[in-house]
Amino acid sequence: MKHTLSRRALCISTAILSLAVTVPGLSGLAFAADGTIKLGIVAPMSGPNARYGAFSMRGAELAVKEINDAGGVDGQKIELYSADSQGTPVEGVSATRRLIDEDEVDYVIGDVSSSVTLAMQPVAEDAEVLLLNAASSNPKITYAAGVGGFKWTYRNYPTDENRAFVVAKYAAEQRGFTKFAVLSVDSDYGRSAIEFTKKYLPEFKGEILTEDYYKEGEVDFRSVLAKIRDSGAQAILMYGLADTTPIVARQMVELGLAGKVTLVGNGEFNTEKTIKSAPTALEGAVEAAAWLPAWDSPESKAFVEKFTTTYDEAPNNHAYVHWDTVRLLAQAIHEAGGNDREKVREALSKIKYKSPVGEVTFDDHNQARLPMILLQIENGKPAIKGAYTAEIQYPAQ
Repeated sequence: MKHTLSRRALCISTAILSLAVTVPGLSGLAFAADGTIKLGIVAPMSGPNARYGAFSMRGAELAVKEINDAGGVDGQKIELYSADSQGTPVEGVSATRRLIDEDEVDYVIGDVSSSVTLAMQPVAEDAEVLLLNAASSNPKITYAAGVGGFKWTYRNYPTDENRAFVVAKYAAEQRGFTKFAVLSVDSDYGRSAIEFTKKYLPEFKGEILTEDYYKEGEVDFRSVLAKIRDSGAQAILMYGLADTTPIVARQMVELGLAGKVTLVGNGEFNTEKTIKSAPTALEGAVEAAAWLPAWDSPESKAFVEKFTTTYDEAPNNHAYVHWDTVRLLAQAIHEAGGNDREKVREALSKIKYKSPVGEVTFDDHNQARLPMILLQIENGKPAIKGAYTAEIQYPAQ
């Protein structure tokens, strides 16, 4: 599906000025080139994760509009194509093949789901099309990338391993939690996050008392929450779906856990909508995020303003990371001196990209070195506690 990007107009002069300053070479002044840059987005446009797909597309659309309004990448405009993964590996593979074979895209960004991205990797590798992942976090993606085998896969997103370590360390050292319960989504993402948490918890004298996983679409957590209440857990390790968090939080209030057991992990605890759903249950919640709207940098604030003005809705993490990843790719194309895929891949490996969160470089597994923002809900609002980095320890090849 090709997008013409004819939504509400942005303030073009502001967009041009911002891009000229923050992403060198995108002003279109270097040279005019024939042809266009075809960029495909694979995301869940339907199914349980459609909300993530919608934000992903809007973030990518906004970045493409900004870049094209500023003259493109050295004169080349970007055409954006989308394909629906439905959040499943089978559909994700089909979507990727359609973009490559039928739409003849030059680059693919996707998917939100780690299981889908893992399935997409060999497809992109066989086609020698750059797969730039912006939102899935299973470390297996980068274990198998770069020197791990898939040289055409890159990821501009922190991994579950980074997140699990940062959250476990903060929960233990700053909050004094040692007894945990698990309530995470039953997916590659939810389960791997807990496995990495288990890897690091012993360093902080932590233990898991109960362990449960939920399926997408589940709405009744009362029996599990009652078990957690009776276990004596101080905190719930929850790596889950944003739409599920308010349901769990409201049922925590029902069962008397609010204010007594704290949510820690990642499930969009920080959004205004989630906090309002059950303020007492969310108070004190600890989350590590790749980005959040409250991040205090000029570029981040400008993005939030542009997105909100364009779509009448504040952006979430998925909107930001897709917006940022399109801009990262644009800089790599500029530094490659054109749209040659191999040269763009090489440029990406060497890039030093100034994102709104910090400088981005890639390691030999094509994984971006990125800080994670740690926040805590205080008085009904997310309070940033700092940005933390962790160098990934890869398994032996």
